[in-house]
Amino acid sequence: MQETITRNADLRSILTEARRALQEEVHGHLRDGRTDRPKEVRDEIERSDAGLQGDIELALLQMKAKTLARIEQALVRLDAGTYGACSECDTEISERRLRALPFASRCQSCEGRREQEQGAARRVAQRRDSGALFSDVIRP
Repeated sequence: MQETITRNADLRSILTEARRALQEEVHGHLRDGRTDRPKEVRDEIERSDAGLQGDIELALLQMKAKTLARIEQALVRLDAGTYGACSECDTEISERRLRALPFASRCQSCEGRREQEQGAARRVAQRRDSGALFSDVIRP
């Protein structure tokens, strides 16, 4: 019991620090984005590079925002007393996994299954989309 309390206190500290750091990054990026003025772009290649850089920055910002939301959810689970239990099978998530990924909501087994299912769904969608590319050319 005391071991779980100590573990949770340590992990709360990790989660709180990660939340603070991510909030600073996200808010700083948003603040900088408002003050940045578009640079004069001279040619098509520079416009393309600037657009690509903007897309990458947006994707990174979205990833940070999702991670921040997962941290917030983990802190809610900590307060509710459900932190460390797998949301799928209700078994205990290993301390090693929680230390590596303190906002984990699934045990390694359930997360692996979920990733396999998502991968299979993506492959099916890709096959369906690639078949549609030539559907007007190749007809049975």
